[in-house]
Amino acid sequence: MKIEKYNQRLLAILGTVGVIFLIIALIAFVSMWALELGRYSDDDINTGILSQEKIEQLQQENKREQVISYETPRLIDTLNSVYIIPVSHKTLGEPEDIDESLNALSSEVMLEKVDLRYTNYFYGAFNNLIIYKPALNEFKKLFNKRVNFNEIQTEYFEDDVLLFLSVSEKDTFKDGVINLKDYKTLYIYSMGSGELKKVAIEGTDVFHFKVLNTGKDIAIRFGIDKNKDGKYEERNEPTIIKKYDFETGKLVDIVDEKVDAELQRTLEGTK
Repeated sequence: MKIEKYNQRLLAILGTVGVIFLIIALIAFVSMWALELGRYSDDDINTGILSQEKIEQLQQENKREQVISYETPRLIDTLNSVYIIPVSHKTLGEPEDIDESLNALSSEVMLEKVDLRYTNYFYGAFNNLIIYKPALNEFKKLFNKRVNFNEIQTEYFEDDVLLFLSVSEKDTFKDGVINLKDYKTLYIYSMGSGELKKVAIEGTDVFHFKVLNTGKDIAIRFGIDKNKDGKYEERNEPTIIKKYDFETGKLVDIVDEKVDAELQRTLEGTK
């Protein structure tokens, strides 16, 4: 009798262990299956570089379908202010001639004037900004025109506080509204001097910017509106990257023109 009860308990324990094992194995199988499915998506395929056969076909027509695009600089060495700039690529909506300029922009553009720090961000749906000094009972309206922006970035320096606004001010997309689909311009306001600076390149969109760790100079990514529909589309339109010299008000290339051309030729298979 005791042996039968022992055998029954043993079988019950073994059965329970077996069920638990099967459940764990099933979970592991499903997880691996889901991981394998998620490893390759349509986006992964669409954002890959073209095959050798494809670029040879394009070269016969003197065409290219992909162009290089620069990512935002990333600080990897704070002490020595060393940045890396990832180079990505965009697949154009339609092939273009290889001889066509990537961005048709000069390496240096004059702009109108308009350590240790920390950054703050304020988000919302904005159409202007008031600078208020309660001790002096002073109010200052930043814009005298109709604009739209959704973020106010503040950068704190030892000698100043700068406000950064990425602003839409024209209906470039022609949909009847001024919003963030339209080209954006970077405005920089100095709380110390009260000066407003404007940074823009005609026909481009200020897509992203980053204050470099070497002072007040700024790395800016400009979106190139390849199909000229008045809107920069991140999915298949590239960005270029420039450095804005805060003191001189000039934009200069960060990546050397020779390196830029070599990267593009390597991507399109013409090197």
